[in-house]
Amino acid sequence: MSDILVEKSDGIATVTLNRPMQRNAVTYSMWCELAELFRQFDGDTDIRAILLMGAGSDFSAGADISEFETVRGGVEESTRYEVAVDAAGDAIYEVSKPTVAVVRGYCLGGAAHLAMSCDFRIAEESATFGIPAARLSIVYGVSATRKLFSLVGVSEAKRILYSASRFTARDALATGFIDQLAADAHAAALERANAMAANAPLTIRGAKFILNGCARGDLDLVEAETLIDKASSSHDYAEGRKAFGEKRSPRFLGR
Repeated sequence: MSDILVEKSDGIATVTLNRPMQRNAVTYSMWCELAELFRQFDGDTDIRAILLMGAGSDFSAGADISEFETVRGGVEESTRYEVAVDAAGDAIYEVSKPTVAVVRGYCLGGAAHLAMSCDFRIAEESATFGIPAARLSIVYGVSATRKLFSLVGVSEAKRILYSASRFTARDALATGFIDQLAADAHAAALERANAMAANAPLTIRGAKFILNGCARGDLDLVEAETLIDKASSSHDYAEGRKAFGEKRSPRFLGR
């Protein structure tokens, strides 16, 4: 059985970390696979939204520390490992489709990076969050720390990283780490994904690019204007105007 499962249905792709006996701890090969997977999603016009979740009762306990002696034993190996982690997180962050993390149980360390890389995080009361890097003498990566800062602000980000303490789903909601608590996180995430999937893909792509650039402080204005112009000259813009005039739902093609 694969460590990462992918299911596609009605324009929604569901990616499941599939190591429930290990609380879905992410191996080096899984980081690499996630990066490639989300890059492929970017060009798949049949996919309009993506859910990221864990099998069983947990999202993920984070990186699989049991393999660190082999894959992260020294400076060179650690650098290669961090490049793979950042590549996975950034592929999720930069994919042009809306993404929703479905969080139950543990969401720790590197798994928090995966969740923060999604556009939205919907959690159940069972969710437990934390970044224990300070208990391993690991500096949480720049990409992940920047995402944490953009979600919770500098003081809360420092508290999370300095203390290495775990925090509850309600704490996460209060600080902005997650944006919704739900009795059934998967159902709530699917409802949100379906609502977004019905809207214009070019609009979402442009909005995501601009907002992510603003959050990181590195917005490429030339590319932003290119995306704006592309949407304004698209089939979907003409379809949107036509559907409005005909009082019907538009049928967007993403072009």
